[in-house]
Amino acid sequence: MTAPARLADIAAQAGVSEATVSRVLNGKPGVAATTRQSVLAALDVLGYERPVRLRRRSAGLVGLITPELENPIFPALAQVIGQALTRQGYTPVLATQTPGGSTEDELTEMLVERGVSGIIFVSGLHADTTADMDRYARLRAQDVPFVLVDGFSPLVSAPFISPDDRGAMQLAVAHLVSLGHTRLGLAVGPRRFVPVQRKIEGFVRAVGEQLGGDPAEVERERIQHSLYTLEGGQAAAAALMDRGCTAIVCASDMMALGAIRAARQRGLRVPGDVSVVGFDDSPLIAFTDPPLTTVRKPVPAMGQAAVRALLEEIGDGGPAGGGRRAPVHGEFVFMPELVVRGSTASAPRGASLPHPRDTRRP
Repeated sequence: MTAPARLADIAAQAGVSEATVSRVLNGKPGVAATTRQSVLAALDVLGYERPVRLRRRSAGLVGLITPELENPIFPALAQVIGQALTRQGYTPVLATQTPGGSTEDELTEMLVERGVSGIIFVSGLHADTTADMDRYARLRAQDVPFVLVDGFSPLVSAPFISPDDRGAMQLAVAHLVSLGHTRLGLAVGPRRFVPVQRKIEGFVRAVGEQLGGDPAEVERERIQHSLYTLEGGQAAAAALMDRGCTAIVCASDMMALGAIRAARQRGLRVPGDVSVVGFDDSPLIAFTDPPLTTVRKPVPAMGQAAVRALLEEIGDGGPAGGGRRAPVHGEFVFMPELVVRGSTASAPRGASLPHPRDTRRP
């Protein structure tokens, strides 16, 4: 197709003259904004690439820092946040911490040097009660807006986005008690993390309300700390089964898969002998064997809320906005949902497990 024919096509689609199309494409003045938009829209409809100087520019880069991507819940959250940012005209930049790689502080410095419009931290040092929170004050002093997901600190002036970890434990405990379980255990990560502390609080309270008992004893005998990995869940579940637990609530789906492995290594059936509940409802977790009963973290709502909060921090509500607003300090808490599948069932007779050496393999 010749250049004049292309001009004619574009002019016909936009309902303007070829001369007007030429002025728009060459960046000449004297064309009304609405007419200019009509010509650009005609280019898009007809499948022509816009000239470089006329392409829609990104409103800016937004950094997204995650601890790792091995746990499938983090890629799922990154996808929601990335899509929401793109819809608002921003370009997401994913920065992932890896063992032996860049730290959160190093990734933050890199993003700031690249002039990002803001940063969203997921399960970062803000969730670690032993970490120095001054790093966020220094970031605020650099006039960089940020939002913190999964974790809370009263020392940081910023919006926080969190699931209701205490409520999640209430859901899991109520479900297992309704199935007749009385010896429940909780497999969680290191105690220094805020979500872990909240899960413990919720679990101890729920067990006390549903089954009674001394809270101190519940925390001492029914809670096992480990790593947020399959191997960590396996080790924690083994310790809890040694104490006779017939139902185990895990702080992540990966830990729950480890708990199932630990039960099977003892010749126990899931859910016939041991019930297991996860947390997150990670992608594909419904297709495990057995399909995992879990507490679904409200990832879409949390991701979209994180983006909205960041845009408020940036102060424009989107690419066309204006000046920076004062930072908001507060926590937006989202209620999770219990998803019952095939890894939980009625408590076995006797209400507790035999010692591992007394178990029989099928």
